[in-house]
Amino acid sequence: MSREAKPLVVIVEDEVDLAKLIALNLEESGMMTMTYHSGAPATRFLKKNFANLLLLDLGLPDQDGFALLESLKKSNIEIPTIFVTGSHSEVNIIKGLESGGDDYITKPFSFPELIARINAVLRRTETLKDQKVTKNASLSENPFPFCGATINPQRLEIEYPNGEVKSLGRKELGILQFLFSNQSVVLSRKSLIHSVWGIHADVRSRSLDQYIVKIRDALTKNGCDLSPFRTIHGVGYIYDPEDKSDEGKAEKGAPAAKRGA
Repeated sequence: MSREAKPLVVIVEDEVDLAKLIALNLEESGMMTMTYHSGAPATRFLKKNFANLLLLDLGLPDQDGFALLESLKKSNIEIPTIFVTGSHSEVNIIKGLESGGDDYITKPFSFPELIARINAVLRRTETLKDQKVTKNASLSENPFPFCGATINPQRLEIEYPNGEVKSLGRKELGILQFLFSNQSVVLSRKSLIHSVWGIHADVRSRSLDQYIVKIRDALTKNGCDLSPFRTIHGVGYIYDPEDKSDEGKAEKGAPAAKRGA
């Protein structure tokens, strides 16, 4: 009989004895732990490995916890985070929550309270993950327009201008969602892959291009105007429905078959 996987909690705490006590109590509660006493090695670990939750002290010897969490987010690493700190400052509490922290607990604390807060955050994040279909797209998103079609994430469907309604693959939804959310911005192939598949995914640009070809073929066959959705050769793609550039105007008059993948 298989057992449910234990959640991995990364503890970043510069007080060695406290870090050991936290790890001991979490492990006795059915969790796995990795412990670091400074920010740099914890960051290296999280850039290469998955963890369920980050327990993060603010006062680290090499950087503060706010800076560490910001660097993770810049690297497209999203991990539920609870700040654990001796600072009772209301300013820090607000900053911790606004910077992306899921909770904030001050020292001294009881271990039953800490474990209860960890479990609460894990439950919340698991509920959110249930709605995720790709790294960036969720079933809870509202419908949005794309090249004359209407994308409905809640039903994983696309409705074309000719009235046809077809099912939509998860990766196709992720690609369309990222393009729509970044209108008028040139998006590199790598940024698209990282957004849809995740930063650690082993996906090649050619695989992405094949998805783009599939999306374009379906849009073209069902009466959509693809002129806002263009290839930037050697770089990636752009979705620019308000484009007034000469290139955009030229593209509007170009046959769909001659447009690049």
